[in-house]
Amino acid sequence: MKSKYIMYYGATMETLEKAKLLRKSETKTERLLWEQLNCKKFYGFKFRRQHPISQFIVDFYCHELKLVIEVDGDIHNIPENKEYDENRTFELEKFELKVLRFTNKDVENNMDIVLKTICDAISPPNRGIRGSHNCNTKPGGGIEV
Repeated sequence: MKSKYIMYYGATMETLEKAKLLRKSETKTERLLWEQLNCKKFYGFKFRRQHPISQFIVDFYCHELKLVIEVDGDIHNIPENKEYDENRTFELEKFELKVLRFTNKDVENNMDIVLKTICDAISPPNRGIRGSHNCNTKPGGGIEV
């Protein structure tokens, strides 16, 4: 029987508890993206926020797509933090996860482009998402389905 905890990739109880706390203190930018992803709003895919994976807690995760989305503030531009992020991405990719990173500015100022990038990353070029959707942005915001 498969464990229902497989999507946590061996995360400890401590990491699970820390993730629970982080969900209570999301940033403004995380909230903006979450509004687009929660309740299966993004093509019916279930995303989780502040999700534990092994020793890490990722901003957003869709188990069905094996997709991690990270939203990075200015602190991620510091050289040692960039190196940490690169190593973290490398470790997450060992689980065959795809990692997308966006800056706070991307999410705050270019949501359509962020959503299109996510859509393009999960949709093979020869078929739409789940075989029937395309990934066009619509005028005034959002993604056209």
